[in-house]
Amino acid sequence: MSDEEIVVGYDGSPDAAAALAWALEEAGRTGQPVRLAYVFEWLTVGGWIGPGIAPGAWPDAAARQQVEQLVQQAVTDAATANPGLTVHGEVFDGPPALVLQERSAEAALLVLGSRGHGGFTGLLTGSTAVSVTAHAHCPVVVVRRDTPTATGKRVVVGVDGSETSLVALGFAVERAAGRNAPLHAVRAWAPTQWRAQGFDPDEAQATERASLEESLRQWRESFPDVPVTTEVLSGNAASTLVEASRDAQLVVIGTRGRGGLRGALLGSVSQQVLQHAHCPVAVIRQR
Repeated sequence: MSDEEIVVGYDGSPDAAAALAWALEEAGRTGQPVRLAYVFEWLTVGGWIGPGIAPGAWPDAAARQQVEQLVQQAVTDAATANPGLTVHGEVFDGPPALVLQERSAEAALLVLGSRGHGGFTGLLTGSTAVSVTAHAHCPVVVVRRDTPTATGKRVVVGVDGSETSLVALGFAVERAAGRNAPLHAVRAWAPTQWRAQGFDPDEAQATERASLEESLRQWRESFPDVPVTTEVLSGNAASTLVEASRDAQLVVIGTRGRGGLRGALLGSVSQQVLQHAHCPVAVIRQR
């Protein structure tokens, strides 16, 4: 058991509720405390401000109390449904991305709904998502309300040999072991990586597979009870991972990679995985 908390970005939206449910399930396995973090950012011109508050209104004590009651009710409900867990709630002021990044420095895991309202509006479509996932000091898990976890399904991880992908691999193996789930390691490589060296598709495939197997070797030894399957192919990393997510309970990717996962969180790969994966996505970076 770790004393570090699982922090959940919570604003009362359906996706935030899904994120909270995922975090509570994870905490049920690890024994970690869970903290709901409501980021209180006032929008005063034509935007959402707080529960039951009309656009254009200035913040006041009543609105703040309403938000605190929302969080406390969620904490009470979560603690009642999970009597063995420690659940806290807190309201923070400031820009959501910055606040969540700061909170992640002391967290074991940060869990977010894919879309919310208030401070989490458009979370997966703009700069907030990129900032939080790229700069958080701990792993970030993004959960959509229409992609519930499925006990027993595999954990998928993208591995391209980069340092962050190897950190992601360790995270994925540990989650697979804790969930009694199989692990599926994916390595997608681009033919352009080999063209200048005298391209031989069979040689390229064998080299990439050998590299993946070497990355898995220590984890197979440390977790012999975790069934491991691998997939090595020439093609688009994002589409491969999205397709693999159809039969997964979690997809794990690193913040930056090389080859098939190059620029994972700053380019198309991460955005496609986050937008289109059929299960929760864990984004891992080195602390």
